[in-house]
Amino acid sequence: MATVEQSEINEHALDRDCTTLSRHVLQQFPSFTPEAQDISAIMSRLALAGKLIARRLSRAGLMDNALGFTGEVNVQGESVKKMDIYANDVFISVFKQSGLVCRLASEEMEKLYYIPENCPIGRYTLLYDPIDGSSNVDINLNVGSIFSIRQQVGNDLDGTAQDLLQTGGREQIAAGYILYGPSTVLVYSIGNGVHSFILDPSLGEFILAEENIKVPNRGAVYSMNEGNFWQWDRSIRDYIRYVHRHEGYTARYSGALVGDFHRILMQGGVFIYPGTLKKPEGKLRLLYETAPLGFLIEQAGGWASTGEQAILDVIPDKLHARTPLIIGSTEDVKLVESFIQELAREQAEENDEW
Repeated sequence: MATVEQSEINEHALDRDCTTLSRHVLQQFPSFTPEAQDISAIMSRLALAGKLIARRLSRAGLMDNALGFTGEVNVQGESVKKMDIYANDVFISVFKQSGLVCRLASEEMEKLYYIPENCPIGRYTLLYDPIDGSSNVDINLNVGSIFSIRQQVGNDLDGTAQDLLQTGGREQIAAGYILYGPSTVLVYSIGNGVHSFILDPSLGEFILAEENIKVPNRGAVYSMNEGNFWQWDRSIRDYIRYVHRHEGYTARYSGALVGDFHRILMQGGVFIYPGTLKKPEGKLRLLYETAPLGFLIEQAGGWASTGEQAILDVIPDKLHARTPLIIGSTEDVKLVESFIQELAREQAEENDEW
């Protein structure tokens, strides 16, 4: 009997090891359609980008010119680190001559990057943040990459990508992220649940770790940079005072969106990156940060909001549009929204009195 049980355990372990990322993606489709082949191939390319970046990060401290700033400033007005440039180039390189992706958009590039040899056959657009939390690289903390895949609409002959500015995040075909930490983890969804994979260095493959991840309805963690307390609207400050006064809340914030989000996805809670009084639009970019993560959290049974509307319903007015972000367990997000709504009611009543 014990021999039979051991055999079943071994068979299960072998099945798991055989469930690679590309195989899993194909299994998400009802049949072996051209779209299934395309998305599987794109995910395989994304996995390759993740492997290359993970390898570079693991050796960065031993290599010349791998760490530190370049001395340049990107389109967002942020200082550019050498790993930002390397990671951005990796994404471009792995999709060149792939025949899959026609356009790439990244926070490191002012305009879309077109791959003419892939157009018009490659009808997909890849939007990505090559290295999120790059300020953590030099001190060996977690960083990540975020990606989103969209179907190109029209031929975009004028190069303005108007189709990206006319639809919300619900039009994403797939979204996910790669977390570079003690293990390299890839999490993705094509609208059929959220699934995680761990890179097995001995195989050189991303192997299935968990299927159909569900975020708890409520969690203990709130994740935000409280150093900005006095720059926030009163509603957010009131929420902070609330969690300080009530037991059961734990603050966790690393400065890397992917790492903080991954904790929330797996354990529950809320990540908050609000706008400030001077910059109410916030810092995070919609197309390649907040919308992809919003897609994932809704697939996992959670919620993502600007505080006033669902992240996936926001229509960008420009390629690098920004939004506030409140994301995580549904009950926790709704609690933050309740403080925002209460302040809005107070202000509306004061205006009525006037």
